[in-house]
Formats: sequence, C-alpha cells, structure tokens
Amino acid sequence: MIIAEASIKDLQGIVTLFEAYRTFYSKKPDYNGSTLFLKDRLTNKDSVIYLAWNDSDELVGFTQLYPSFSSTRLQKMWIFNDLYVDKSFRGQKISLKLIDKAKELTIQTKACGLMLETEKDNLIANKLYLRSEFELEKNNFYFWSPK
Repeated sequence: MIIAEASIKDLQGIVTLFEAYRTFYSKKPDYNGSTLFLKDRLTNKDSVIYLAWNDSDELVGFTQLYPSFSSTRLQKMWIFNDLYVDKSFRGQKISLKLIDKAKELTIQTKACGLMLETEKDNLIANKLYLRSEFELEKNNFYFWSPK
C-alpha cells in the first residue's frame, strides 16, 4: 500500500474516485465539473489530496484536506473534508492509513487539529472516526446557502 500526495498527473484517477464519493452522498454525477474542481484544487494548491494505491498499483482511495484557522486556538487547522475508499477495497484499513497521513500533515504544519463532519446515520464512518481518536464535539453545526 502506498499513500502519497496527489499531483496534477493523477487527475483522471482522482476524478473517478471523487465521482463515486459524490454519488455516495447522493450528488448528481458531474464528471466535467469534478474534473475542473479538482484541477483547480491541485493547480492552486488550496487543498491537499492524499491517494492510496494498492500493491497492484490501483488507485483505491483518497482524502482531501483544506487549510483553515481557529481564532480561539490562534492556530492553523485542517478541514478533513473528504475520505473515500473504493467499495471493492474496503475492510483493508485503507481509511485508517489515509487518516494517519492527514494526522502527519497536521503535525508537520503545526496545526491545532483536524475538523470533520459526517452524516449522523453514516454509522461506519462515525465508528471509524471515534476509533481514530477523533472526539465528537458538543457544538452544533449550521450551514447557510443562498436560495
């Protein structure tokens, strides 16, 4: 298993996994939109994407992190925004390896931590994050979008 940071040369492989991830969250497929979105992230370096390849050199998972800041902690932090492993490769601790890589980034950048959200009914993810030493916060999460 190899976990490494993505580059623009990995774009097409990432898009395939990214579209599967979006579909998992009930989003309408948009291959072209995903391609442009990820190309911008990689080109502008405004996110960090880690990829997981298995021993057969197949791209099997990814995670994407966005830099942010905590005013109360007076430090940089990372938003652990995306985590996905192809259905065929689940149960092989790939998610744990991707999470560990995100934790390494947090330590290397002297950030105060990782913040994430997942759906309350995503039981597998919720168990995974608790097992990975994430703590369920007491704060409410709100979201606003223009109608």
